[in-house]
Amino acid sequence: MIIAILIFVISLALLLQFFVSYCRSVIAASRKSELSERVREVAGIQDQRVRGEEFTRLIQLLHLCPGRGDDTGELRAVSMYYAMLDTMNKAFRPLSLVVARWAETERESCSYFAAVALDRRISYSRELLAQQISGSL
Repeated sequence: MIIAILIFVISLALLLQFFVSYCRSVIAASRKSELSERVREVAGIQDQRVRGEEFTRLIQLLHLCPGRGDDTGELRAVSMYYAMLDTMNKAFRPLSLVVARWAETERESCSYFAAVALDRRISYSRELLAQQISGSL
């Protein structure tokens, strides 16, 4: 019984490690993209930096825009990662400032990912509108 529990715990730890690595690689890929002025205006982002607490609002805006459907899994994974980081940030803030700062930096990266995804969806919506207009003329 103890061996089964040990295997289960090790499996969960490895799964968590894989999940975190996957999310960080998806987020890192979004860092290569520059946010357009149009998404900054729509999302109300005034700084160069996207704050961690803007993630929820950005996700809500994402749900309003039609998408190709190719980023749904990534959005779900990053949302779960953000929730995990948010919990970690709240739990470790009084105990360890280093862990809390790291979690806040990662939350900002998640928010930037959501802003980049919103930018892509806005561009896609504009392309759809242009196709509809050109098709009706």
